[in-house]
Amino acid sequence: MNYRHSFHAGNSADVVKHSLLIALVRALQQKPGALTLIDTHAGCGIYDLHGNQAQRTGEAAQGVLRAFADASPLLDDYRAAVQAVNLGPEPRLYPGSPCILAQLLREQDVLILNEKHPEDAKALRAAMRDTSAAVHQRDAYELWLAMLPTRTARGVVVVDPPYEQTDERARITDTLAAARRKWAHGVTVIWYPLKDRATHVRWKQKLRRLSITKFMSIEHWLYDAEQPGIYNGAGLFIVNPPYAFTQTLPPLLEALRVALAPEGQRGEISVEWLGD
Repeated sequence: MNYRHSFHAGNSADVVKHSLLIALVRALQQKPGALTLIDTHAGCGIYDLHGNQAQRTGEAAQGVLRAFADASPLLDDYRAAVQAVNLGPEPRLYPGSPCILAQLLREQDVLILNEKHPEDAKALRAAMRDTSAAVHQRDAYELWLAMLPTRTARGVVVVDPPYEQTDERARITDTLAAARRKWAHGVTVIWYPLKDRATHVRWKQKLRRLSITKFMSIEHWLYDAEQPGIYNGAGLFIVNPPYAFTQTLPPLLEALRVALAPEGQRGEISVEWLGD
C-alpha cells in the first residue's frame, strides 16, 4: 500500500491520529519535566488541501472538513491546531504531525523530525523554519534507534510510514523490539492503515510476541462490514500510554466515531491491550 502523506492530508486517519497525538502529548505535559518528541517519517510538515495531490483523492472532505462541521467540544483542541495554520474559517492548509507537535512544545521540550524523501525534506525544513525543531534526512529506522535513549528523561517517538515497502511491518516490529531494549520506559506511537483485516491480525500476533506489557491498539474502522481491497480505516499502536491519556479516551473516541462515520455507516473505534 502506498500512503504518501500529501495525497491523504486531512483525511479521517489524520483526524484520529492528530486528535489522539494532541491528547497524548498534553497528558504527558501535565508533569513539568522536559519531553523529547521524535517524528521518524515527518513528511512535508504542511499540506495544501487545494493542491493537486490532495485534490486528486479529495479525502479531506471525509476527514478534517467533517471535524470542522461537527459541534463536539471534544474536538476543539484538534480544530484549534488546524486553525492555527489557516486564516479563514474553513481549512485550506493542513498541518502534519511536525506542525502540530511544534505547536505543543513548551520551552523545555525538544522536537526532532526526520524525512528521507529529498523533496519532502526540503519542504519540511521550510515549514519548520520558524521553530526550534531539528530536521534530519536519514533512514527512519536507523534514526529511531540512534536517538534512543532520549536526552530528556521522557519522550515520544511517532512512527508514521507510507507503507510503500513490503517489509515495512517487519522493520517496524524489529526496530520496536530493539528500541525497547534501549528505552523500555519510552512512549512510542505507530500509525498503520487498515486495508486487509487478515494481514493486520497476523501483524498484531507478531507484535504480541514482543511481550510489551503496556501496549495499546486503537483501531478506527469506517465501515460496518469490511470492504475487501480498499482502505477501511487506520489505527495507532501506543507503547506506554500515560494513565492521564487512557482515562480521557472513551468520550474522545466516541466523538471521533460520530464525526467521521460515512453516510449510512456507524463505524467503530475500538481499544485493545496487546500486552500480557
